[in-house]
Amino acid sequence: MKASRIAAAGAVAGAAVLALSTPCFAHVSVQPEGEAAKGSYAVVNFKVPNERDNASTTKVEVNFPADHPLASVMPAPVEGWDIKVTKARLNKPIEQHGKKITEAVTKVTWTADGDGIRPGFFQKFPVSVGTLPEDADELVFKALQTYSNKEVVRWIEVPQKGQEEPDKPAPVLTLSEAAEDGHGATDEKGDEAADDAESAQNASARTEAASSDSDDSATDTTARVLGVVGIVVGAAGVAYGVLAGRRRTTA
Repeated sequence: MKASRIAAAGAVAGAAVLALSTPCFAHVSVQPEGEAAKGSYAVVNFKVPNERDNASTTKVEVNFPADHPLASVMPAPVEGWDIKVTKARLNKPIEQHGKKITEAVTKVTWTADGDGIRPGFFQKFPVSVGTLPEDADELVFKALQTYSNKEVVRWIEVPQKGQEEPDKPAPVLTLSEAAEDGHGATDEKGDEAADDAESAQNASARTEAASSDSDDSATDTTARVLGVVGIVVGAAGVAYGVLAGRRRTTA
């Protein structure tokens, strides 16, 4: 009876572990490197995990939003992948930096020329995008993930606020508010980071110097104390020898 209960408990625990370890919450996502501010340029990473244990991901297609077209889309080279950028003419031209833009990128496709994304791994695909719209809080990028067994997973369901996440959510890029001057935020942060790093190095150097001085001082003090103790012990030994000699003489 006890054995059957233990076996049943083990089965339940094993099922719970499997349920927690399944990659049902892993999906294609997009995150910026730093911030994706409205009206600016940003580098974003499309993160693609492999959710299968018997096939590799061999192709990733990311569709760019048609309601907020991006005129500048430049993917970074990714070793082991061929990259194709697809453009289309806009129904309504947009203006950027005083120039009229009549076409925009509609899709970027990465195709593996090797093993692709093997089971248990993920891959990041970085892309420089801009100019980000000023009249939107987020951008939705619908993606298709193709496996080596010809299976295609469509990450195209748009998450809705206040509702549970769909089974196949599309990657969503959240946009932050634009800097007050509209530019230079990244440079200022970089300068601040450099200043902080320099301050930290200087503080570290001062701390090491103080520690070194303290160690030298402590070593010097210890040496002096030991010297005094040695003198006292030596004097006591001499005195004891003299007294012992006198006692033997008197006896």
